[in-house]
Amino acid sequence: MHAVEARLAVLASGTGTNLQALMDDPAVGPHVVLVVSDRPEAKALERARGRGIETAVLEPKDFPDRPAHDRALKELLETKAVDLVALAGYMRLVGPEVIGAFPLRIVNVHPALLPAFPGTHSIDEALAWGVKVTGVTVHFVDEEMDHGPVLAQEALPVFPDDDRASLETRVHEVEHRIFPAAVRALIEDRVKVIGRVVHVSDEEDER
Repeated sequence: MHAVEARLAVLASGTGTNLQALMDDPAVGPHVVLVVSDRPEAKALERARGRGIETAVLEPKDFPDRPAHDRALKELLETKAVDLVALAGYMRLVGPEVIGAFPLRIVNVHPALLPAFPGTHSIDEALAWGVKVTGVTVHFVDEEMDHGPVLAQEALPVFPDDDRASLETRVHEVEHRIFPAAVRALIEDRVKVIGRVVHVSDEEDER
């Protein structure tokens, strides 16, 4: 897969700020060909339509069970000839059928330094634990929640007067910077995975 060929699908359930960061990145945005949501009211869909990007909604209630939803997602991605998948605030676990069809080609951005604070309440849990440092992780998606090999991480301090809003704002600033950079490395085929260790070569190394 070469950068000129890579077709990227983004899965999002909410406001789509990380989708926006991907679309705004000059090296990543042109590769976004599809945005999929499990929620028809997701603002992420509006953001995509505003850029002329194709959208699709796969509501769980329209399927008899989780495997059927997973199968429909896999078929949609394959029909659209997608190469890479980025989860940008997608609030459902991606099932084994999709993961098997896109091995080491699905990445997620998570608002904590994994393996600390997996799940959907990471910022609240970091504050409750009183940690002095948290951060953001971009990782490959496997069949366990927030478990796959780490592609990128960046730490940031937790200040004594932080509340959820202030910490979340700074977490988002990091997400919007390192997520596009990590996806760009994948698009440009600069990523190698050996076991759980991910090696990302610099752009200069590829010249």
